[in-house]
Amino acid sequence: MIIGKIMSDSYILEMKSIDKSFFGTKVLTGADFNIKPGEVHALMGENGAGKSTLMKIIMGIYSSDNGEILFEGKPVIFKGAREALNMGISMIHQELNPIMEMTIAENIFIGREKKIKGTPFLDRKTLNSDTLALLKEYNMDKKITPSMKIKNLNIAQMQMIEIIKAVSYNAKLIIMDEPTSSLTTNETEELFKTIALLKSQGVGIIYISHRIDEVIQLSDRVSILRDGVMVGCFERAQVDHNRIISLMVGRELSGGYPQNTAPKGNVIMEVKNLSRKGYFENISFYIRAGEILGFAGLIGAGRSEVMRAIIGYDKTDSGDIYLEGKQVRIMNPREAKENYISMAPEDRKSLGLVLCRSVKENIALKNEKLFSKIGFLNHVKERHLCNEKAGEMTVRMNTISDKVTNLSGGNQQKVVLAKCLMSKPRLIILDEPTRGIDVGAKFSIYKMITDLAAQGMAIIMVSSEMPELIGMCDRILVMANGKIQGEFNEQKEKKEIVQEAILKLALEGV
Repeated sequence: MIIGKIMSDSYILEMKSIDKSFFGTKVLTGADFNIKPGEVHALMGENGAGKSTLMKIIMGIYSSDNGEILFEGKPVIFKGAREALNMGISMIHQELNPIMEMTIAENIFIGREKKIKGTPFLDRKTLNSDTLALLKEYNMDKKITPSMKIKNLNIAQMQMIEIIKAVSYNAKLIIMDEPTSSLTTNETEELFKTIALLKSQGVGIIYISHRIDEVIQLSDRVSILRDGVMVGCFERAQVDHNRIISLMVGRELSGGYPQNTAPKGNVIMEVKNLSRKGYFENISFYIRAGEILGFAGLIGAGRSEVMRAIIGYDKTDSGDIYLEGKQVRIMNPREAKENYISMAPEDRKSLGLVLCRSVKENIALKNEKLFSKIGFLNHVKERHLCNEKAGEMTVRMNTISDKVTNLSGGNQQKVVLAKCLMSKPRLIILDEPTRGIDVGAKFSIYKMITDLAAQGMAIIMVSSEMPELIGMCDRILVMANGKIQGEFNEQKEKKEIVQEAILKLALEGV
């Protein structure tokens, strides 16, 4: 879909010579950025390049050290997100922060709720009817209702609610930070239609994404940050895939994916007829040492649910798991770790990290036995080993005492992987391992995965990006509606392993 231009010649937002430092580390240096009404202006850069910091300065979450911001031609200094919202600027964050125990309606209109006239009581009838109108506008009313609690939604639905919430403010400028990272193909198309509608209404959209094809398709202009410096602003026609990558990382990256040449050993794990009512049924597969096994499918197909069941996070109704030929019963993630199985979950924020704690504490979490003796922690050993593992994963930080919440999304993912690898598993499950990670960091993670396979580790890779699965995996299992619909294996000709064929199986029964 090519989104037509409806743009003004004047800028709705201008940022001039923005500087920002944290604890003596320069994050932004002389950054310039501007956007017109009715324009989609993409902002790209590696994790840690300064994109989120620049956007948080717009929203008043951070203040700049130097520089000037003009909104609708007038100098502004927002003292918080509420002031920015009141002026007509909304932001959809990559890491969602809904209030889980509140309803959809309460989340969308929080702080703007209407009271029953003459009383202090909430007018729930109006609240729900206003929410239902928004859900209908974005084709969400058939799946969810205004009175449902946010905690009952999946990640993709939560993302769409955040988008609807931002639009509901009648914003003049909307910042979208990785808005499609959790969306299915159909939901992404719906988002693109929404963007087209917003453009036609003169709304400016700052679009942050690591999906280069998506950026080229949607944007009118592309600006690229590298190490806190704006290296260029280009019309869409001036850039292509390779040029964007080169500008982002400051070097040429070799094309393709690293090849897994590891010899395939004995079967590490075999799953037989694993079922959980309402989620998946009769799941059977095996994986060998040195093998990278991919799981493809649309969001909701049951892939993540199968992985959570394998590590004992969720209980199953029936089925068996065998590790190196021996039947095991794994009741919880700690027992999975004791059986040398580790998992990096899809939702790193909720399930993979304790954001308020340090890098060291997160890597050490659930690995205490490596640093303790007769019940006492050896803090020197703990710090040394965690620092060593963070270095191996190239976590970008000042010290290992840095709070994880202050790291970029990509570096947070590296901390999760460091924690998983600390226990030296025989089998590691990677659920969306490159979600929200920039192109440069993706290649380093791909190389890490093939290196682990070369060491004889078995690797299960769940991904919504089919080129990634095709490029990285020895075999690919395709799931839909809680069942394995088919398999692509290394014995088949490469021409048979194509996105269209996988997508056809993924859409079975949908």
